[in-house]
Amino acid sequence: MSLADRFSPAPREVRLAGALTALPGFAMVAIGVVIALESGGAPEQPGNNIYAEVAYYVLLGLGVLACAAGLVLGKTWARSPGVVLGLLLVGIGWYATGPSSQPGIGIPTLAAGALVVVLLFRRASRAWVLGQLEGETEEEAARRGGAEGRAARRERPEE
Repeated sequence: MSLADRFSPAPREVRLAGALTALPGFAMVAIGVVIALESGGAPEQPGNNIYAEVAYYVLLGLGVLACAAGLVLGKTWARSPGVVLGLLLVGIGWYATGPSSQPGIGIPTLAAGALVVVLLFRRASRAWVLGQLEGETEEEAARRGGAEGRAARRERPEE
């Protein structure tokens, strides 16, 4: 068993999707820090609360990083937010490429989002999140209770 498999029960596709999902999280935290540094303690103007803007980017970035960490660590709860983030990246990338005429930013963003969605819907990723056992179909895993059934079987003493 490799070190990566001991570290995370998730398939390689899910771990890679988690690593890709971390990139926009780091970018949002960096944007928040840059905004805070550029303000330089300038006096507040009416209707312009720099602290709220910084908090928005930093907290949103930390949430994305939490989702990415969940995917890398093999937590099944992180798959749905990961798919949503991937779809958001596709939309942002499309808008940056087309209407905003920024293909240098838009195309990589769109590609990263599409890759995250594809990786999270690959056969190994679906089997992992469904709790599918070796040689078992998705329908059989669903009848058995999927991931919950797998966890219950692990906790139950052998008879």
